[in-house]
Amino acid sequence: MTDLVMDLNADLGEGYGRWILTDDDALLSVVTSANVACGFHAGDPGIMRRVCDTAAGRGVRIGAQVSYRDLAGFGRRAMEVPADELADEITYQIGALEVFARAAGAQVAYVKPHGALYNKVVVDDEQAAAVAAGTRRADPALPVLCLPGSAMERAARQAGLDVVGEAFADRAYTAAGTLVPRGTSGALIADPHQVTGQAVALARDGVTTALTGERVTVRARSLCLHGDSPDAVATALRVRAALEDAGVRLEAFA
Repeated sequence: MTDLVMDLNADLGEGYGRWILTDDDALLSVVTSANVACGFHAGDPGIMRRVCDTAAGRGVRIGAQVSYRDLAGFGRRAMEVPADELADEITYQIGALEVFARAAGAQVAYVKPHGALYNKVVVDDEQAAAVAAGTRRADPALPVLCLPGSAMERAARQAGLDVVGEAFADRAYTAAGTLVPRGTSGALIADPHQVTGQAVALARDGVTTALTGERVTVRARSLCLHGDSPDAVATALRVRAALEDAGVRLEAFA
């Protein structure tokens, strides 16, 4: 039997000041990789430090969750940023998180775009190349976590970066293998049984069913759960248990 291995990641550290959004402590007991907000869409210095300390103590890999500079919109508003400026901002965010990761006895192990930037670099070659350039300048050994078959995947490979394919347990897919845009009915999967079912199908068989009914192939090494979703911790626990029951070994990719 083929050894089935999957990384389980979540977006963490997504508070700011007195605003607390994700249950970082609880989720860091479930996931194998943590996408830590770097201050541009969420995550102040104290939050970054605390998440890095806890992640390092539990053996969870730390990833830089880079974003457009958009605190007010939580990084989910489409923006037009010049490529050279975006590359600088990617490098800056990785560097900010790296300081806290090293202080915790760990290091930034990978990079993942967030929100509107994640969606933009699925299709936009210029923006994807800027993310790749900013990442390479920070550390050419950093892999990029992104949607399989995306412009980001191509740009990262062209920049000499490793690429890790990512799938989503709690998001609906289009027939083309992209994520159904937020705001579309059915884009976010709320039914816990559907979430766990999609997680197992993606990890075990590399497939899921599009919102419109088509069978979609998604080859991924990491599975994402959104830490800001309702009942995120309970859902993450169910997904982890379902994956283990299906014979999937959970292990960080980095």
